[in-house]
Amino acid sequence: DDRYAAGKKAFQENRYADARREFDRAIEILLTAPDNASDRARIEMHSEQLIEAIYRYDVDQVGADESAEQVVYDQSPLDGILELTFPVDPGLRNKVSEQIRATVSQLPLEESDAVLSYINFFSSERGKKIIAAGLRRSGRYKAMIEKTLAEEGIPQELIFVAQAESGFLPRAMSNKRCVGLWQFAQFRGKEYGLTQTRSADDRMDPEKATRAAAQYLKMLRDMFDGDWNLVLASYNGGMGRVQHAMKLAQATDFWQLTATSRYLPRETREYVPMIQAAIVIAKNPLRYGFQLGPVEPLAYETVTVPDALNLGVVAEWLGLPVDQIKGLNPELRRGMTPLGRHELKVPVGTATVVETNLAAASPSVFASASFLWRTVKKGETLATIARAYNMSVAKLAAANDLKTNSKVRTGATLMVPMAPAPALASRPASTGQRAVALAANTTSSDRTSYKVKPGDTLFGIARQFDLSVENLKQLNRLSSDTIVVGDKLTVRR
Repeated sequence: DDRYAAGKKAFQENRYADARREFDRAIEILLTAPDNASDRARIEMHSEQLIEAIYRYDVDQVGADESAEQVVYDQSPLDGILELTFPVDPGLRNKVSEQIRATVSQLPLEESDAVLSYINFFSSERGKKIIAAGLRRSGRYKAMIEKTLAEEGIPQELIFVAQAESGFLPRAMSNKRCVGLWQFAQFRGKEYGLTQTRSADDRMDPEKATRAAAQYLKMLRDMFDGDWNLVLASYNGGMGRVQHAMKLAQATDFWQLTATSRYLPRETREYVPMIQAAIVIAKNPLRYGFQLGPVEPLAYETVTVPDALNLGVVAEWLGLPVDQIKGLNPELRRGMTPLGRHELKVPVGTATVVETNLAAASPSVFASASFLWRTVKKGETLATIARAYNMSVAKLAAANDLKTNSKVRTGATLMVPMAPAPALASRPASTGQRAVALAANTTSSDRTSYKVKPGDTLFGIARQFDLSVENLKQLNRLSSDTIVVGDKLTVRR
């Protein structure tokens, strides 16, 4: 609470970097609570409330990972649906009752008014578009998701959580800034090993996110003794909130908890019947007018890239559109691989070509050799930064996948091309400009260590230098997350 209050104060004073650090530390403290703590449910609920409060402070402005300047996100189909009211078509009840009895499902299916109302919505023109689009896209990921769910020992029908959450869009983002096929919040993603840096966000990696979601759902299953209605409610509203509601209502049945609006928010009350409706329709598509052709499953090979590499270079080597490479790697947020080793997905049959080109490539082809990394300071713009490095705004914007009129946020990281812009080659820089550029070079390019300041966390430092916490710990041979003010940490390989 103290860290959150400090972050709120820093935000109000426009000290966004400090706000981000304090908010990160508040969440980090809550995540260190032991799983077997006697008040774990209360801690979980407090975590969820804290996350929501931080979201209300517009995390985009305090340098959060989801920067719309670098990533184009898709809207989560869930946004808005759970707040609508749908009528119950009396004629549906007998038909749905028959279908539920005939539908094989490891998840419970009810013919409640709430389930019927969502079936009615998904049968409407607007609802059909949502379901049809998701079902079409599901073909790309269905085999992978089914395999992962089977390996984790949980019901295959849980694939419909991804249908509801994202419509199988790897870059879907909700209005609460949850991301990916399974809509992980930042803190929950970190808890399940989904690394998030300014270069890559594992929440948007379909395979990694599916594994994390399956493990999270399995944990919820164990917590709620196999009651899948409570599991799904917790996936939406948080396990702490559901446990608290059960305690207040002195009830363990989801339908009892949702008979009144006293215990759970509307979104969570509506979430379970919506999932059940999606299962009924998806398992009986022809009866609801869905005629979907086969979709090729996602297939690719992987290549180990030794350092940051622009995806345009890979596309050029393969003679393919760069969007095809980006589509296979939705977790990459800058149009290039991160610093250090990275497993890049490429079309089937092309891995050998990429490996051959990598083996013959000059070190200059990698971004770490041709870019400086520049943290935007308060009051700076693309124009002022470009001027400091004696280059055109167009070139600086292009290096960061931005438009020339884009605004840059304080605390964001920009890649600055080291080579002079061709358009400016015949115009020598002024002495002042050369001095600024030289200073920037020595502080950004040559910097290999970082001195720990009051309030710093491993997570905050790792994100600042585009590392994962695990990488930072390995670089410094740290066995714990404890750091001391004044310590010098190695931050570059």
